[in-house]
Amino acid sequence: MHERSSSRNRRIGGTGTIALSLGLCLCAGQLVATPAASAAPVVEAATATVIKPKITNSGTRSIAWGKSFRVTAKVINPKTGKVVTKGSIRLQAKRNGKWRTWVARKLTTKGTATLYAKPGLTTSFRTQYTGAAGVHWVNSPAFRVTVRSSGAKVIAEARKHKGALYKFAAAGPKRFDCSGFTQYVYRKTTGKKLPHKANSQQRYGKKISIGKKKVGDLIVFRSGSYGTHAGIYAGNGYMWDSPHTGARVGKHKIYGKNYVVRRLVAA
Repeated sequence: MHERSSSRNRRIGGTGTIALSLGLCLCAGQLVATPAASAAPVVEAATATVIKPKITNSGTRSIAWGKSFRVTAKVINPKTGKVVTKGSIRLQAKRNGKWRTWVARKLTTKGTATLYAKPGLTTSFRTQYTGAAGVHWVNSPAFRVTVRSSGAKVIAEARKHKGALYKFAAAGPKRFDCSGFTQYVYRKTTGKKLPHKANSQQRYGKKISIGKKKVGDLIVFRSGSYGTHAGIYAGNGYMWDSPHTGARVGKHKIYGKNYVVRRLVAA
C-alpha cells in the first residue's frame, strides 16, 4: 500500500517536472500556460525612418509642333540636402483627367534623370519618383508644355487630304477649292481664320520675300496684283494645293514667279 502510493507520487512528480520545463503547470488536472523561464524577451523591431524627397524639374516648356522637349528631374533628400540615387523617374502626361506614364528612366549617381517626349498638343506634365528602400515615392508639381504651331504641323495636316477632289467653293473636309484648302488647313493647325478667297488671303500673315520662304508658308499666285490661286509651300520648289476642276489635292511643282509669300506659323 505504501509502495503504491510512493510510486504514484513519483509518477505525478515526473509529470510535474516535464510540465514545468515546458512552461506549463498542472492546476486542478488541467495544463495552464506560464512564462517559460528560458524564453527570450520580445523586442519589437524598430520602425525605419522613411524620408519624403523633393523633386526639382528643369528643361524646355515651349516647343514647335513635331519637336521633342526635355526635362531633367533631380531628387533630393530635404533633411541632408544630398541627392537620392536609387529608384526611377516617370514622366507623366495628363490625358482625359488621368495621369499616364510617357517614359521612365533610372536615377543616375548624380540623382538625376533626363527624359524626352514629343507631344502633339499643349498639355500638363509631371515627374514621379517611384521610391526606394527608405525613400517614399513622390510626385512633382504639374507643369505645362506649350506646343506651338509650326510649318511641319501645317504640312502634316495638308498631307492628310491628299487625293481630295477639287470642287469650286468647297472648304473641306472632303472636297476643296484652292483657297478652301488653305483656309481649312490653317484653321485646323493654327486656329487662324482666313477668308475663302485667294485674293483676300494674300493680305494675311507676315510678308516674306520669295527667297526666304519656308515650309508651311502660304503662297498666293497673282495676275498683276490680284490673287488667283493659293497653296502651301512644301519645300524644294513644291507646294500642297487643290489645283483646279478635275484635279486632286497633292504636292505639286510651283509654277510661275508672280506670287507672294505670307508666314502664318513658325517655320
